[in-house]
Amino acid sequence: MAESVKLTKLAKCAGCGAKVGAGMLRQILGDIRVREDPNLLVGYDTADDASVYRISEELALVQTLDFFPPITDDPYAFGQIAAANALSDVYAMGGEPKIAQNILCVPETMDRDTVHAILRGGYDKVYEAGAVISGGHSIYDDEPKYGLAVTGFVHPDRILRNVGARPGDVLLYTKPLGIGILVSAAKAGLLDEVVSRRIVTLMSTLNKAARDVMVRYRVHACTDVTGFSMMGHSLEMAEGSDAAIVLEVGAMDLMPEAVELAGMGLLAAGVYRNRAYAEAQADPGATPLAVQDVLYDPQTSGGLLMAVDPEDAEPLLRELQGAVPSAQRVGTVREYRGDYRIFLR
Repeated sequence: MAESVKLTKLAKCAGCGAKVGAGMLRQILGDIRVREDPNLLVGYDTADDASVYRISEELALVQTLDFFPPITDDPYAFGQIAAANALSDVYAMGGEPKIAQNILCVPETMDRDTVHAILRGGYDKVYEAGAVISGGHSIYDDEPKYGLAVTGFVHPDRILRNVGARPGDVLLYTKPLGIGILVSAAKAGLLDEVVSRRIVTLMSTLNKAARDVMVRYRVHACTDVTGFSMMGHSLEMAEGSDAAIVLEVGAMDLMPEAVELAGMGLLAAGVYRNRAYAEAQADPGATPLAVQDVLYDPQTSGGLLMAVDPEDAEPLLRELQGAVPSAQRVGTVREYRGDYRIFLR
């Protein structure tokens, strides 16, 4: 039966912790020439969440692809989480997902019920988003993986990017932090059932509600926080906006179990990759090491990080409260002064 399969035992890494590090990606892609096309409004040159291609004055396509190894032993939940994570890239661009295709890798020995449960989880989450799955591609692989290629729509004048944050902007975020550390603990059998269920619920929660609220306000930049961590994605936003970011650590919703485990040295491997990428550009201040580790922790299907016009920040925050798992005011954007890009305070 599907319930007897220990999916996480078949994978070396879990969820977005399997991503190639941001620093390595920058090196790999650095000298690859990008073909110029005036209708390609967003490519990969700024490490944005998805690409955007204009097809008319009123409509642009948002396209993304995301897949990863199992992050839970429940195949249905794995399918839901992987789908929510892929859909999130469209929401982060201010778009609406419309059509998706499955990406599936499974061992030849995996039973039909397990494969069916993974796909059913993905289908149900896509339908919850108001989109449809039209097909996909599958191959045999010793390590299972699942995700989606997603196409959405956005008005060309209303695209949100991970660049464009302005000094004075307020930073809002929509989910608790610490998922990567807790997933590692669960894989090692060190997490109780209550916390395990909570992180599965968080990871399978769509960023649809956050997107639907934020597009009614003056949001200058947005990104979802996933494998590159709060620190890594904040650095991308700061560099792309030629600004600096001040993160107010005390205002963040850090899952206490994650901070405790970080203090014990139980960290996801991606924490070290994210540190290698972002640490030189960060002033940690007096932030305890365990808390820093949570900020470098790779998140799977994390929340949306928004740089909001200061006049809109409070009303947007009020609307987010109750609509998202955890509405937080986590920092501000300021001018870059030639030193650090990120300040922890």
